[in-house]
Amino acid sequence: MKPKVAIACQGGGSQTAFTAGVFKALAENNVRDHFDIVSISGTSGGAICGFLLWYAMKRDEKPLCQRVLDFWDDNIAKTPRERLFNDAVIHSLYLAGKGLIPQYHLSPSSPLVRGSLKAATFGIRSEFSDLKALLEAHVDAHELAALGRQPEPPILIIGACNVLTGRLHKFSSYLEPIKIDHLLASACVPSIFPAVQIDGMAYWDGLFSDNPPIATLIDPRFVGSRNIPNEIWVIKINPTAADEIPVAPDDILDRHNELTGNISLFHSLRQIERINDFIIEGAFKDEFLAKFDIKEPIKIPRSFPDDPEAPYHIPRIEMSVELAKSLTYESKLDRSPEHIARLIRDGEEQGAWFLASRLKQADARPQGRSE
Repeated sequence: MKPKVAIACQGGGSQTAFTAGVFKALAENNVRDHFDIVSISGTSGGAICGFLLWYAMKRDEKPLCQRVLDFWDDNIAKTPRERLFNDAVIHSLYLAGKGLIPQYHLSPSSPLVRGSLKAATFGIRSEFSDLKALLEAHVDAHELAALGRQPEPPILIIGACNVLTGRLHKFSSYLEPIKIDHLLASACVPSIFPAVQIDGMAYWDGLFSDNPPIATLIDPRFVGSRNIPNEIWVIKINPTAADEIPVAPDDILDRHNELTGNISLFHSLRQIERINDFIIEGAFKDEFLAKFDIKEPIKIPRSFPDDPEAPYHIPRIEMSVELAKSLTYESKLDRSPEHIARLIRDGEEQGAWFLASRLKQADARPQGRSE
């Protein structure tokens, strides 16, 4: 019987093109021949990538990764005008981060901002300037609505933050039909987009909640009791460690963003590690675990991997050290073809390495031991 796997996709703007590369590697190496993907979760850009994989799986598309790759190909700066707009935004952010030009904090809902953006994006493809238009170009909204609630695996979990209640929110395909608005809510950076309103509530970027949703993946209320995974694979965008103390304003902002993006991830992993400790110590009755098809601790990336031989250790799928060190806060918005291609290429390499390592580990397991 194939191990049941949940894939959790961290957010990070343009840097989540790395996730598309990981998906390409998993698909090309026939991941579903070896593992049963029972759920996918994501936040912001990670939610969009996870959604496109989920949608392709529901439609039984081949190759499985093509839809997410097409999305990123359409998301890059293709024309000279788009390239000029992209470079101007990135350069302005760089100069502001260095303290060389003043920063102005304006509401994205203000007429001034809306008018300026409309003028700056005149003559640019709507798929490049409007996230909703980009998503609708790659997903049939009517077909998506026709899917309705999807209680069968894979289950999709999208993380967002409810601005009005202050609560973390998870949109789950197990509980409700998935909408494009759910993705827009999860990717709603409040300094760039107005809050996304759904059913009388307002939502901001899921980075304020779970990045990505982890604990929900083992909660039967959100995924169903038969879809609790044996393993959780985290596609991690934000690096954990830093080589030196940031001093420059832009370096401080970059490190602040990395730490903020990892806080909820480490907290969730610690929660599951504690549950795993209870399983190992026999704190749960066998009949209780059997209800969720849990035979052994859930394999997760340890939040502090100081014990690689731990019974539930699986390494994260992370960027190469070289790539991670070269990225800046501004690169989260950079959609230049070279930048996106580099991220996807590294994702392919790291995804292929991860899967090969995981299969090698499975082959080395003692015969007869349950997955």
